[in-house]
Amino acid sequence: MKKRLFFFFVSSILSLNAQITFSGNISSAGNKLPYATVLVKNNQTGTTTDSNGQYSIETKNTNEITLVASYAGYLSKSKTFYLSDSQKEIHYDFELTEHSKLLDIVTVTGTRTDKRQTKSPVIVNVINSVKLNDVQACNLSEGLKFQTGLRVETDCQTCNYTQLRMNGLGGGYSQILINGRPIFSPLTGLYGLEQIPTNMIDRIEVVRGGGSALYGSSAVGGTVNVITQIPKKNDYSVGYTYLNTDGADDHIYTANATFVNDLVDKGISFFFNKRDRDLYDANDDHFSELPQLNNLSFGTSLFFLPTENQKIEINLSKIHEFRYGGDMLEKTPHLSQQSEERTHNVYVGNIDYQINFNEDKSSFITYLASQYTDRDHYTGIFPDEPNAIAAHEANPPYGTSKTTTFQAGIQLNHKLEHFLNGTNVLTIGSEFVQDDVVDDIEAYQYKIDQLTKNTGVFAQSDWEISEKTNLVTGVRFDHHKLVDLANNKNLLNTVFSPRISFLYTPIPRTQLRATWGKGFRAPQAFDTDLHIAFAGGGISRVTLSDNLKRETSNSFSTSLNFDKPTEHYIYGFTLESFYTHLQDAFYLHPLGEDGHGELFEKRNGDGATVKGITLEARFNWDQILQFEGGYTFQSSLFTTAVDNFGNLPAKRKFLRTPNNYGYATLTIRPNKKFKTAINLVQTGKMDILHLIPNPENTNETIGTYVQSSAFTELGFKSSYLFKITQQNKLEIFGGVKNLFDAYQSDFDSGKNRDSNYIYGPSNPRTLFIGLKFGSNLGS
Repeated sequence: MKKRLFFFFVSSILSLNAQITFSGNISSAGNKLPYATVLVKNNQTGTTTDSNGQYSIETKNTNEITLVASYAGYLSKSKTFYLSDSQKEIHYDFELTEHSKLLDIVTVTGTRTDKRQTKSPVIVNVINSVKLNDVQACNLSEGLKFQTGLRVETDCQTCNYTQLRMNGLGGGYSQILINGRPIFSPLTGLYGLEQIPTNMIDRIEVVRGGGSALYGSSAVGGTVNVITQIPKKNDYSVGYTYLNTDGADDHIYTANATFVNDLVDKGISFFFNKRDRDLYDANDDHFSELPQLNNLSFGTSLFFLPTENQKIEINLSKIHEFRYGGDMLEKTPHLSQQSEERTHNVYVGNIDYQINFNEDKSSFITYLASQYTDRDHYTGIFPDEPNAIAAHEANPPYGTSKTTTFQAGIQLNHKLEHFLNGTNVLTIGSEFVQDDVVDDIEAYQYKIDQLTKNTGVFAQSDWEISEKTNLVTGVRFDHHKLVDLANNKNLLNTVFSPRISFLYTPIPRTQLRATWGKGFRAPQAFDTDLHIAFAGGGISRVTLSDNLKRETSNSFSTSLNFDKPTEHYIYGFTLESFYTHLQDAFYLHPLGEDGHGELFEKRNGDGATVKGITLEARFNWDQILQFEGGYTFQSSLFTTAVDNFGNLPAKRKFLRTPNNYGYATLTIRPNKKFKTAINLVQTGKMDILHLIPNPENTNETIGTYVQSSAFTELGFKSSYLFKITQQNKLEIFGGVKNLFDAYQSDFDSGKNRDSNYIYGPSNPRTLFIGLKFGSNLGS
């Protein structure tokens, strides 16, 4: 017994004094980091790398040891080792991330060429796939809320179409691009924000303010460029998410795979997304507030390099969606009391070819892009009178829509390396866009049959005058032709859209910017104008005025951007002001009623002014704690008050436009396995038009102005990562959207409800759980 105690005592002493040696390299992007620091966490032991970036450190073997590597200008990185008593040596290499890599992402949307964020005179904000995952965004619509100056609203209680508002301007003023191409058609603008799944998206680049000098019509409020998944490395993942909204089930299945060859001159990626969501009734009237969704999306992206200086990219995708909202009884749509049913088939594709020459000083780009949407739909209310019932059953209001958007273009870039002591990238190009929209409901004598053609020529000078100063000047000439076959109209517009952007860096990490630009919005049925709404037992429709002309804009913005990196922290802010004046601003003028319901006509007003300021703040502590937030204060006023409904006084203020709104996200990641993300969206009060039956004559509809309450959505998501093998990992996650259920409480009820009387968050409180399996998760 004494011998056993002796040997136990000796082995304990030896194990306490056992030493282990760690060695390796510290580098970044293939470059060794000399004199970097390596410390043993919770210990005084430390060392530095030699001139070749190599380190060696000896410490006591305590079975669990955490090393921390750090270097000035780089994010620190830690690694925990779980050791056995017998281990004597461990080799481990640290790869550190430079602060500038986090602050200086390469973007393409601001100038149509690759440009570092801090070097671009145009502010380009990026929403990457990590943020989309952190906020549990199921589609593009849910992800865009988490960006300064952007607000996504739901505009129909029955079908739930959404629109994006940028800097206080409606959806028709926002240009949505897919891989840099404006093929997001007017019809797709109604439902497309919800139809594009986030596992299709690599990143979203956002440019606020007038961008028409680059992208043509409708970029007055800003431009959103959705860049789809790009093959980068061999990777795969499959996932499942279950969401529950007060008993309504929502199932989402996802899959992604990417393959890149050893020479990295060929690659292909695939995505798959399937979603099935039940109807949801918020006020127990047996009419839905959230429609049924059955969505199936899949697609591929590929690239190959025929030679070292040539690249071809191809993107193809298909979206199928069935959407039904309204009467929750299981009946054929035209036998239900009130409903909307849509079946969409959307095909999207683009091919880009680029060749670099002249020692990479010049490049030529040509591209083709197209989108085709085939839609079958029903929008109707079951009548009360016997004669009307017979007519309705004999000719129910089913409709068809077909939209084809096509774009072709060329672009030439040339870099002048010695241009007045600086460098200058010259860009010239031309593109043709054609949009053919046919939407027909015979029973309502409603038909949109429009063919629009736009030929644009653009030129730009991106002059880097010095290390501190950059000037971008550009102009675009557009010839826009609208042929309205349904109403026998032919409208022509020719417009110049210049833009000037200036960047000055007075001190390191600080940028001052100023931009002026002109833009235009062409006279055609955009976005929400294509939507038929319910009100007062009828349906409302929009037509174009006979003398409608284009709307033009003058936009100004200034900004101050500051970011400060230290050894462990990055913090910064952006302060921006914006001012946009619209000439001949579009508005919807009420015409009264016909046998089917309310009629509105799109007209030109005198003008309008939108102005405001935005403030963004950000903070990053070793990627353990990250914060981003932004807030907007603004006003949107017509120059002359406009009529919104027959019995109401005219109003200068834009409807459905709050004067303040913002967002914030906070992620906490104490280690590589556990992560919690908290998000918040706040929206201020706004004026809304509400159509109700006249109390004195229920067969007549009257309007009222309602001011909504401010509302705040708070959500969170927590996830944990399990390591299955060296490459394969399993992530489980769960959380809540709209935790405090800040959902509209005064919805209209029954079949005669005003379907446009909807505001507030797009979803009530929703619980979710899920899992994801794949390679490189969490990296």
